[in-house]
Amino acid sequence: MRGNEGEEHNMKIALASDHAGFDLKKAVAEDLAGRGIAYVDFGCGPGENVDYVDFGAKAARSIVSGECDRGILVCGTGIGMGIVANKFKGIRAAPCWNEYTAEMSRLHNDCNCLTMGGRVLGPEEALRIVRVFLATAFEGGRHARRVDKIRRIEEENS
Repeated sequence: MRGNEGEEHNMKIALASDHAGFDLKKAVAEDLAGRGIAYVDFGCGPGENVDYVDFGAKAARSIVSGECDRGILVCGTGIGMGIVANKFKGIRAAPCWNEYTAEMSRLHNDCNCLTMGGRVLGPEEALRIVRVFLATAFEGGRHARRVDKIRRIEEENS
């Protein structure tokens, strides 16, 4: 259920990576720029050896604050960035490894943060995943009830 076609041009995307995800993040940034989609690159830069935690946290804060609408975070596997992002109230991050998981993350979970692995995905597949993630609308319905339950758990534990 792709429903946001064209709407991604009204979004601002938070991008971040560590050294293992830098090349893939760069490919995503170039694709977003080529499609006229605004983004903020929270790092890291080329040749840096860094901790994914620091850059994932910067990007997640920008989503929570409303500076950015969604995030795309890249580390070696996408797992570490997902763990970091999910520590922030209001973030629903999912590591996605194909178009189907990206679509379901949006349709059923209203994820606002995509994480990917620079060591497990090639740029072509990653760009397809990004496009699906940005173009898919939340389905709502029974899934809204479930996302609300997640929000309540988050409130109880914050």
